[in-house]
Amino acid sequence: MSEIIFRSDVTVELIRASAADSDVLFAARVSTQGEQTLESAAAAVDASEDEKKSKGLINYLMRDRHGSPFEHTSVTFYVQAPIFVFREFMRHRIASYNEESGRYRELNPVFYVPAPDRNLIQTGKTGHYEFHPGTAEQIALVEQESRNISTVAYESYKRMLEAGIAREVARIVLPLNIYSSMYVTMNARALMNFLSLRTKREGTHFPSYPQREIEMCAEKMEDFWAELMPYTYEAFNLNGRVAP
Repeated sequence: MSEIIFRSDVTVELIRASAADSDVLFAARVSTQGEQTLESAAAAVDASEDEKKSKGLINYLMRDRHGSPFEHTSVTFYVQAPIFVFREFMRHRIASYNEESGRYRELNPVFYVPAPDRNLIQTGKTGHYEFHPGTAEQIALVEQESRNISTVAYESYKRMLEAGIAREVARIVLPLNIYSSMYVTMNARALMNFLSLRTKREGTHFPSYPQREIEMCAEKMEDFWAELMPYTYEAFNLNGRVAP
């Protein structure tokens, strides 16, 4: 049997992007300039040609929640994370997803175990939870139980496969901490909505309380996007991290 691998991280890679501040600008200006915007669209004019004016327009769109110009963009990420994280991703029906299939391939023995610095104690009421560090004993228990159940489950999975059981049946014994992989494609407006809900930041108008594991993915996605669309990213933060 393949050696079982335990991880405490997630993988996010930027695969391709058609997303720049200039995409937002020419899309927005069609409302007042009509066909005159075709020239700037074809030339992919850099927003930095008039930084103050460009930043001002993007900030106006963000502040007054004129969101459609931000939809004229596209970003595709490759994500590796435990399956329970993907179930949270797919609550966001503003993205396109393609995930590896346990029906068509044998799943790799890679399982998530929380890192020792992952908060374990939950307090508060629904929707306003706070999380605090666990004791040394609790940290050890989480690691031990996660490793044990993952090992037992994968051994069961392999026994069924070796006995000729279909992959789609054998996989039913696998726990939610097994890793999967997928492509996620969304526009900048959808990405801002995702980030507003899946990150916890000071200064946001609407505080969010995401599960740490999906926040780990969101943070990596945000880093890539911040480089692609710096004016839009700045306006997003200035206006309380609310999707327009």
